[in-house]
Parts: sequence; C-alpha cells; structure tokens
Amino acid sequence: MFHVERDLGGTTAVPAEELEPPASAATVFGDRLDFAQRYCAALATAGVERGLIGPREVPRLWDRHILNCAVLGELIAEGASVVDIGSGAGLPGIPLAIARPDLRITLVEPLLRRTIFLSEFIESVGLDVTVVRGRAEQSGVMKEAGGADVVTSRAVAPLGKLAQWSLPLLRDHGHMLALKGASAAEELERDGDALVRAGAGNAVVLACGVGLVSTPTMVISAERLPRAERTSRRRTERAGAKEASSGAMERGRTKRAARKAE
Repeated sequence: MFHVERDLGGTTAVPAEELEPPASAATVFGDRLDFAQRYCAALATAGVERGLIGPREVPRLWDRHILNCAVLGELIAEGASVVDIGSGAGLPGIPLAIARPDLRITLVEPLLRRTIFLSEFIESVGLDVTVVRGRAEQSGVMKEAGGADVVTSRAVAPLGKLAQWSLPLLRDHGHMLALKGASAAEELERDGDALVRAGAGNAVVLACGVGLVSTPTMVISAERLPRAERTSRRRTERAGAKEASSGAMERGRTKRAARKAE
C-alpha cells in the first residue's frame, strides 16, 4: 500500500508503512498526532523532492527527526517564546509547535525554497508559527526575533559559532538549546571556553525523550548571562589566573634561591 501526498506540490508515492507513527508518537503529540502525521508525509514527499530531506531518511523520519525534535519540549517552560535558527525543513521548530501549542515559535531560515516549504505547511495545517527569512546574526532578524526565552538549533554549526548566533537572540537568563547527538559531551568540553567568551554560563548536557525514543536526544543547554554577571566572572577568572601566575613565580624564586644556597 502506498501513500500519495499531493499537498505542497508533492506527488511522490511512499510506502504507507514507512510513514506509520510508532506508539510513542501518540504520547508525545496527543490529540495533535494528525498534524504530526501530515508533517511526516510532507517531509517524505515535497521535502524529498525539494532537497530538504534525503530519500534515505524517509524510513526513519519519526524516530530520527520528528520525535527526536519534539521531545525537546521537556526542557521548555510553558508559554515560552522560542526561536529556531537554521530551521531548514522545520526541525526542531515544527515538531515543537505541534507537540506544544502553548509555545510561541519563530523559525529562522535563510534559504527561500525552505521558507516557502515551511510557510506552505504551516498554512496548510493552521499552525501559529512565524517564519523569518534571514540569518540569525542579521540585524533585521535580531530585531524581529530577539529577546526570546529559548533559542533552539539542530545540526547548524559547531558550538562556539552557534553560541555567537544564538545568545544575541536571547533575553538575559534565556537558554540556548542545541541538539547535538552522541558527541554532545565531547563538543561541550572542546568548546566550553568559547561559550564563556560568547557570554554563556551554566552549560550542561541533558537527555530528552528517555523511554519515548529509541535513542534519547542529547542537548547542550547554556544560559545567557547578564552583562554585569559576565564581567564579574571574567574579573574573578583574571584574578584567579593572576594569583596562580604570582604563585608560580614565587615558587620559581624559592627554587632558585634554594639552588644558590646549595
């Protein structure tokens, strides 16, 4: 049996079993599961035809993409404003919007063919989601989408660069949530200093969807610190470094004096 999706300009036949949602999808999406199924069908047809999703991803759209993104909602407070940067085919923003209609979501994407797909799908199902065409670092995007409670991203850039794009869109104490996969802990260790320089603090790796998805979603969460707090931390770090340097110099002088005495 095949499913033929004609919305969004798609006419591709996809085996129905490839689009069948797992049992956990009903838990995640509740009475909005139909919206999620329509999104899956759109990705499997028009999304593939327009180059937003690779054809090999179709059999794993639910676990690897849709549910993997929707469970991010576990980390987001009720009624929060969320900006999804580099949204691409709408991941994670659209699954979040379907699973959490209380959220105020803005999708930021620079490529026209992607924003057209996003706008067409959002209109077709009646989601209350805003699409902004542009790059996160552009002044127009910051003016339209800035001051968010949460900025999300998935497979957009290395953590250091991602922080430079995400943090300016956040309010003070807002959170950057970056979906990073199995290498999240290693990336945080590698780029932790870059996060601090960008103005972030309290960075941790969190797991979402435990017991709901076959592989839990690994997320790096970091908080945008107010400027005064960043300055205070830097002063403390510089003072600590200066004290450590002075201590090392003093130990060196002691050793030299001891050698002369011998």
